[in-house]
Amino acid sequence: MTAELTILLVRELRGFEREIELVPNDDLLWQTVPGISNSVGNLATHVCGNLHHFIGHVLGGTSFVRDREHEFGRRSGTRAELIEEIRSTIQMVERVLPGVSDHTLSRQFPEVLGGVTFTTKLFLLHLSAHLAHHLGQAGYLRRTLTADNRSSGPLPVKDLALRT
Repeated sequence: MTAELTILLVRELRGFEREIELVPNDDLLWQTVPGISNSVGNLATHVCGNLHHFIGHVLGGTSFVRDREHEFGRRSGTRAELIEEIRSTIQMVERVLPGVSDHTLSRQFPEVLGGVTFTTKLFLLHLSAHLAHHLGQAGYLRRTLTADNRSSGPLPVKDLALRT
């Protein structure tokens, strides 16, 4: 199960990287449109912080300290910085997630969120859906801000191939 989850999370993170590469300048990363509160930069920062916290820190015991306020309050940074954050997140996922045992997957996730408990397996599936949701938001926002309707190819099926 962790091999498959790793493939999904890495695929979506690489999709975020492609979205950021299609943003023509750093300033557009932090812009929104009326009715939208989070920029592409905020969404990328948020998904990286989210995964570093829940997978890296909670499950992997890393020293990462989440700053959720920064994830949504950040207003500047470069495409190169965001891509580095994404690549760092990919490395962490590839390092930590395969070491999560089947026993851990079947147990209650170590953090209670919103008063709800769930298995680690279910929460990891949720994290994948959460990441894909924000990737879709980033894609539509990028297209709206740039008037560029090109797809970044965010969810290629070929990337689901198991590596042996």
